[in-house]
Amino acid sequence: MSGSIQLSKPATTLSLDVPLTSSKSESNRVLLLNQLGGGQSSLKNLSTARDTVTMKALLSSKEYTLDVLDAGTVMRFMTAFLAIRKTERRITGTPRMCKRPIKLLVDALNNLGANISYENEEGFPPLLFKAFSQQKVNQLTIPGNISSQYISALLMIAPTLPDGLTITLEGEIYSRPYIEMTLNLMAHFGAEGQFEGNQIKIEPQKYSSNSYTIESDWSGASYWYSLYALAGKAQITLKGLRSESNQGDHAIASIMEGLGVKSTFSGETVTLSRTDIKKELTINFKSCPDLAQTVMACAAALGVNLDMTGLESLRIKESDRTAAMASELSKIGATLEEHENGRWILTSPKSLEVSETITFDTYDDHRMAMALAPLCMKFDCVINEPEVVVKSYPEYWDHLEMAGVQLIR
Repeated sequence: MSGSIQLSKPATTLSLDVPLTSSKSESNRVLLLNQLGGGQSSLKNLSTARDTVTMKALLSSKEYTLDVLDAGTVMRFMTAFLAIRKTERRITGTPRMCKRPIKLLVDALNNLGANISYENEEGFPPLLFKAFSQQKVNQLTIPGNISSQYISALLMIAPTLPDGLTITLEGEIYSRPYIEMTLNLMAHFGAEGQFEGNQIKIEPQKYSSNSYTIESDWSGASYWYSLYALAGKAQITLKGLRSESNQGDHAIASIMEGLGVKSTFSGETVTLSRTDIKKELTINFKSCPDLAQTVMACAAALGVNLDMTGLESLRIKESDRTAAMASELSKIGATLEEHENGRWILTSPKSLEVSETITFDTYDDHRMAMALAPLCMKFDCVINEPEVVVKSYPEYWDHLEMAGVQLIR
């Protein structure tokens, strides 16, 4: 990727009143659930994110090799889906994707009775699939602190297995809201599961056809919370968001209260308003790691110090997100350092003194671009490789422009 985009704050008031992008997390799950149930469900407001477009195309593809590009969710969900098919397939992705670990999921699926092998290095894509013949076991024990996408992938195929599946999660359970989202959506399409303590039990059963309207994306909403927090004058109304949401990232509404933004819900609309800013915040991101970069950038610009945990998964995302944020936020005088026991401290500058345009790199990572862009409310900035946003929020730059942000593409 190449190119850049220059951003400056609005000449007057930052003002947004448009529907947000749809939830990629919900979209990718319902696409798979629909396929497992025969493909007859009516799905409305599907995400336009490249990950979702890729997921939809691969589910209906008859090709031998399936390419997920850089979509981690698609790699994990499709791996589980292909594992129980009666066909031979190959799945691959970008060079970065082929360095993201998948051994734990492959081991679990092979224990169930799948026949998956590695084309190159053990533990990493590309993967080769032979036809599924029979289920060997109906119980698995896996760590609770791994990516919830591994667990969700296994849960969604579980009702279609001849003997169902019981998963025992060992230790602390990370990203619980994403697991609950998966179970809630499965129930919507007719397959019930029981999640009690650290055990999830799913009997063999059929998915049914149903209609479903995808909620707007709380991850996408987080950038508007940040823009609002950093803006001088702003009127922001976010549409299509539910106060009782399946998405773990709805936690942004409570987190941002500490950064000066209050949420008022009415139906499926959220209106933002001002509240007091705290000097320091302690946040555990284990249930919502995709919010971390947004909150860090916003806090750094507001002079708020952060004491953070739950960032372990950030190292194996599209980029090493903790290292990338440490590098980029140093450009405005903030330091991000790891301390003992997975604790990260963000020390923000006491006063933001930026006299020139700052250029931010995005590391081929959509969330780096979108988390850093709101800093344009405080100073002019350039975002390199702005097209990375197509992965989850293709309309992002257009929406910023509609809200009054001055863009030079």
